[in-house]
Amino acid sequence: MDIINFIIQNILTEASITIALIAMLGLILQKKEIGRVISGTFKTLLGFQVLSAGSGIIVQVLIYFGQIFSEGFQMEGIIPSIESINGQAMTELGLGSQIAFTFLAIFVVNVIIARFTKFKFIFLTGQAVLWMATMCTVFGYFAGLRGLTLIIVGGIVGGIFAVLMPAIAQPTVKKITGSNDIALGHFCTIGYMFTALIAKFTGNVKNSTEDIELPKSLEFLQDTYLSVMVVMVPMFMITAFFAGPEFCAEFAGSKHYLMHAFLQAIQFVVGIYVLLAGVRLLLGEIVPAFRGIALRLVPDAIPALDCPVLFSYAPNAVIVGFVFTTIGSVIAMLVLPMFGLAMILPGMLTNFFAGGTAGIFGNAWGGRRGAMISGIAHGFFITLLPALLVGIFNSLGFINATATDVDTIVVAMLYAWILMPLLTMSN
Repeated sequence: MDIINFIIQNILTEASITIALIAMLGLILQKKEIGRVISGTFKTLLGFQVLSAGSGIIVQVLIYFGQIFSEGFQMEGIIPSIESINGQAMTELGLGSQIAFTFLAIFVVNVIIARFTKFKFIFLTGQAVLWMATMCTVFGYFAGLRGLTLIIVGGIVGGIFAVLMPAIAQPTVKKITGSNDIALGHFCTIGYMFTALIAKFTGNVKNSTEDIELPKSLEFLQDTYLSVMVVMVPMFMITAFFAGPEFCAEFAGSKHYLMHAFLQAIQFVVGIYVLLAGVRLLLGEIVPAFRGIALRLVPDAIPALDCPVLFSYAPNAVIVGFVFTTIGSVIAMLVLPMFGLAMILPGMLTNFFAGGTAGIFGNAWGGRRGAMISGIAHGFFITLLPALLVGIFNSLGFINATATDVDTIVVAMLYAWILMPLLTMSN
């Protein structure tokens, strides 16, 4: 068990190591020379680490922004966090081993399905699989499942979702990337498909976010990073102004709080730059290397990667998606309590990564108008589902807790609304 825990905690959930090892395996299976194997392996590792560094910069900036946002607009409510559910499940319920084995079971089921069916997707976002394993284990446990049955059922449910979600997103991913080389491995896919549907009926695909024509005096905004800066700087500084100098002082230190907000907005742009550089480096190595696995282990296998791999294909849509998903989540935060549901505070990390990806999907099917309208709908949708889950978690003893990724929430609801009643009836 210690060996399995070591592998899961230090290799399988360490996405850069996992993907580098997969790239190495692919190159070895292609019988590449040793120098090419070493080069491809470490360039894949480097690409993912650069991508992660960019994500890390963005995460730190958005944590700051989330705190001044809550203070500035005096909002109190529930912040969705699958991490806290995972921690409580392992410490209070003692489900750490079951979560670990379910994690492995999901991966095994994923590979089996890919090997023997037409759905050739291998889900490579380890952290997302861990959250899926957590949800399956917790809800399976409260459904009365124990031991091997708990792990097998969780592995089958999670494994099916690990193949199904990339499969339903792939037509749109192919439309975005222009190829079938990669798939999307992110458990927010139901939200993305909801967004694409709204965009298709409300937008105009001919007017892309990436083709905005500007007057000569504003042509500098055609540079992705400058256009992001023009959006983020006012957003950060206005929010800091409402939060006030006293609250912002704990972040700003000796700097003026508005100047600190300005620099944090610039740091956000830096994070975008680093992230996209990592994406380009990663894709340049992982796609050719993965062909070795496709040819030998799982014929025609397609790697399902985390959502930032799509960001370089429509960077303007990422920002549109982030901004309008945030607007939609704020609207939902204010509206849902009127119907007796919990107040869910906007999660800036989810709004950026899931919202940005939703913006790309919305733009692919409805252009910039579709990305805007569907972005608001997406923000409302990804706030509604966590709000619905709060009552279920409360009944299980997880007080004022809920999750973020909508696919894992759907799995939780399948357990709560279908599996639990069925097991109760059989008993």
